[in-house]
Formats: sequence, structure tokens, C-alpha cells
Amino acid sequence: MGRTGNDGGGCAPRRRIGAVLLAAGEGQRLGGVAKPAIAIQGVPLVKRALIALSGAGVDEVVVVLGHAAQQVEPLVQDFPVALVRNERYRDGQMSSVHAGLAALSGPLDAVLVCLADQPLLEAQDIAALIGAFEQRAGGSVMVPYFQGRRGNPAIFDGAARAAIVAAGASVGCRRWIDEHPQLVTRFEAPNDHYVVDLDTAEDLTALRARLGLAVELPAAPIA
Repeated sequence: MGRTGNDGGGCAPRRRIGAVLLAAGEGQRLGGVAKPAIAIQGVPLVKRALIALSGAGVDEVVVVLGHAAQQVEPLVQDFPVALVRNERYRDGQMSSVHAGLAALSGPLDAVLVCLADQPLLEAQDIAALIGAFEQRAGGSVMVPYFQGRRGNPAIFDGAARAAIVAAGASVGCRRWIDEHPQLVTRFEAPNDHYVVDLDTAEDLTALRARLGLAVELPAAPIA
């Protein structure tokens, strides 16, 4: 993964962007399936996410595994990413966020915190968010919104990343954002790709109807 060139064709240094891809959740509302392994036309969601991040020019990616890690890990082994197993994934998403942020090697100018179950998010969506973040007037965080709905991924500068890591596992990205509204800039998203995820059977039905494509659940993980 990585980007080429610089921001303006001159001597300005190119910004380095990292990403944490959260793929550790238990998928409880879908019967405990490994959501990152849900496939659209045979391509698992976690692969689609990594292809999008690569296409957007992200330099470094950490994938956080947890639930059904033995199912998800083989799906990402061909990508140049770092893998982290969060043994405390049952404690909730905050523990995975901290594991991923701590594993980024840096130095990085900004970090995306991404979910592995956003089926519509593409490279151009991520690139648009990065571009808006780089041109923001101020603040440390940018969060996408679509028609008033808060979405993902959020993107943080280095100071915000360090503050979240220093705050400990009891403070995740959402809580930190909520506690520091003065540092947050909204990105008014041009489409709903940032707010669509797969949590329920109804979400799967809606996605199949929207795309007209096969959306397949993986086998239940072995306990």
C-alpha cells in the first residue's frame, strides 16, 4: 500500500496516511458469523475494504482480528498489512481501536479508523474524505455525515491519535470525539456509502436488493 508523488508537484512533503481496519466484532445480530468474511460476488468484505484503502493511497494498514480470527486471517494474508489479534475483543470495539492504533508504526500525519462491514465504501469515497481532511480549516478529526447520519471512517491527525492511545482502553474514538466537539469537523458526504453497514438480516436483504448481486454469509465459525 502507499501513495506516490507529493501533494502539489513541488517540494512539499507528501503526507503519510495510516488506517486501522476493525475486523474483530462478534456479529451477534447475524448469529455470530464473521462479518468481514461476508462475500459480495465471492469477494469478502475485508478484501473489498483493503482494496479500497489501497486504491485511496493509504500508506500503512493494521487489521485487527478477534472473533473468528482463524476465518478472517487467510482472507488478508496476500495484502501488505500488519495483523493484530485482539484477545479482548469481547470487551467491545474500543479495545480493538486501541490495539490497532498502538500497532501503527508511523510516523503518520493522519489515521483512518475503518469498519470491515461497509459494503459500499470505495476507494474514491476514502480519497474524498482524505482530501477534505487535508484541506480542512482546523481541528484534529473529521467525521463523515450523510443527511444528518453519522458515518465511518473517521480520520484523525497525529495529536488526536496520541491522545486516544494515552487515554487508555476506556476511551474509544466515538467517546473521544464526543468529548472534544471543538476539534471535530464534519465532512458532508456526497453519498450514503459512509453510513451503510451490515448488522442485521434486514441489512443483508436490503443490500441484495440494491446491488442485484449475490451476498453470501460465511459458515459459522468453529467455537
